[in-house]
Amino acid sequence: MTDFNPMEVKLSNAQIAWRAAQDIEDGSYVNLGIGFPEMVAKFQPEGRQITYHTENGVLGFGKAPEPGEEDWDLINAGKKAITLSPGASFFHHADSFAMVRGGHLDLAVLGAYQVAQNGDLANWRVGSKGVPAVGGAMDLVHGAKRVAVVTDHVTKKGEPKLVETCAFPLTGVGCVTRIYTSLAVIDIEDGKFVLREKLPNISMEELQSVTGATLHTAGDVLDLIVPEDL
Repeated sequence: MTDFNPMEVKLSNAQIAWRAAQDIEDGSYVNLGIGFPEMVAKFQPEGRQITYHTENGVLGFGKAPEPGEEDWDLINAGKKAITLSPGASFFHHADSFAMVRGGHLDLAVLGAYQVAQNGDLANWRVGSKGVPAVGGAMDLVHGAKRVAVVTDHVTKKGEPKLVETCAFPLTGVGCVTRIYTSLAVIDIEDGKFVLREKLPNISMEELQSVTGATLHTAGDVLDLIVPEDL
């Protein structure tokens, strides 16, 4: 057993979102999941053109408005107020899902309850707790060209969220390609967790102790460096 406490060293949600935003390529069409993933848009790197999509029928929304400046006719799928970027468009819900199912999104960024080492994702229900149905996430995870997850590395009880096999109902099978956690950046390759970056102040042994499946390496593991003032 280890006395390592991941809650004492972990990144904040804003820092995780910042790190995920750095990897979004210029010119990408991106869907951000409800809740925490929505924060990624706030940290879009300067000089990159990224077009954000929301399932309720908006393409080209921008950062969240300042408090008091919301226009509640402009919302995303999570019922959060949005702004519009130049050239934004509105369309029917069915057309929005045609974009998803037609493979027109380069990336979907989602949260997770669990991610399995083969890329399975569970992010909609924990036992009797969760949203009423899996909803549009099941379309996103198999319609987008790539799926990334932003999440704490462990639950509030300290249990691993990265596991050998998901215990919760699945959103999608073999769909996740990269995970940005509060402790590391991990790719899924050939049914394995491949560690790319980790916080410099934790050891491999400590990280493995709070991960529910074996972490593999391929080349150097880089330090996970993010701004401290987010």
